[in-house]
Formats: sequence, structure tokens, C-alpha cells
Amino acid sequence: MRKLIVFNHISLDGYFVDANGSMAWAKMDTHDPEYNAFVAGNASGDGTLLFGRVTYELMIKYWPTPIAKQHDPVVAEGMNNMPKFVFSRTMDQASWNNTTVVKGDLVSEVNKMKQQAGTGMAILGSGTIVSQLATAGLIDEYQVVVNPIILGKGRSMFDGVKEMFSLKLTKTRSFKSGKVFCCYEPVV
Repeated sequence: MRKLIVFNHISLDGYFVDANGSMAWAKMDTHDPEYNAFVAGNASGDGTLLFGRVTYELMIKYWPTPIAKQHDPVVAEGMNNMPKFVFSRTMDQASWNNTTVVKGDLVSEVNKMKQQAGTGMAILGSGTIVSQLATAGLIDEYQVVVNPIILGKGRSMFDGVKEMFSLKLTKTRSFKSGKVFCCYEPVV
């Protein structure tokens, strides 16, 4: 069975996007070589990326561009070459390399994908998808980078989750920039 992880940045006050829906604050401090190597290492692996439409539209504005290839060459190569699935009720086609639009029921489609042979899958951003798949018990691991910033307003990636579920901490790593990587798995 394929493993499904979530990788998201959150602010100290628990938001993954600010009040305007932006995640730009997560990339503000880029002067941490150790953290940059960590990000590049994650992006150079093999796997499949899952997005909601809104996150897909944000990602395609940057990763396939010459600026991304110049500023973040390793991450851009990984993002552009990995297979990507965008879950959308409104999109009919995707223009980003290796991207498939999925229109069916999110939970049943992801459950089918998990049953197939292949590499792991990662959700980036996509809070609506995260909350639905968390509620359905389909997420195997939550990887969050806590950023040393307070946004005051924003949106949690768990908006819509109605019941509590417990997680166990499996790994942490802190960086010079003050960012802290935390890895959690559901308690079963």
C-alpha cells in the first residue's frame, strides 16, 4: 500500500495560509543553508504530488518558470518532473507537465490510489483536501514545518475536521532560521 503524507508549513499560531490565502510567508527566510538542503533533499525524491485546484493554481505560477529554475533548481526539477494529480470539480485539463485532473470523489479516488503499487504520495498545501482525507483516516503521516511567525489570521489545514484524533510525534528537527520540522503519525 502506498503511503500518503502531508507536508505543510504552519505559523506559530497554527495557520497554513494567511488571511489572503498566501503561503509566501513560509519562504521569507531563505538564508539557512541547512534548511535549504533539507527542502532540496525532499524535492529530489521520487513520489506523486496531490493538490487541490487552488494550490495547483498557485504552484503552476512559480515552479515551471525560469525564475524557479534559477532560484530553486533542484526543487523546481522535482516539482516539474514528479507525477501530479489535481482534484477539481471545475478544471477539465491541466497544463503543467505530468499532471492529471481527477474529478471523482476525493476519498474514494485517493483510497484507490493508495491501493495501487507505486511510490509514496504527498499533499502540499491543499487544506480542504487535507481535512477531508484526515477525517477519512487516509493520511499516514503529517509533516509540518512550524515557522517562527505569528499571522494573527488565516486558515488551518484542518478546517472542517469535526472530531479530535490523536497523533504521535515520530521525528523533529530544528533549523538555524527558527523553523522546526515535526513529523506525526495517527495513533491507531
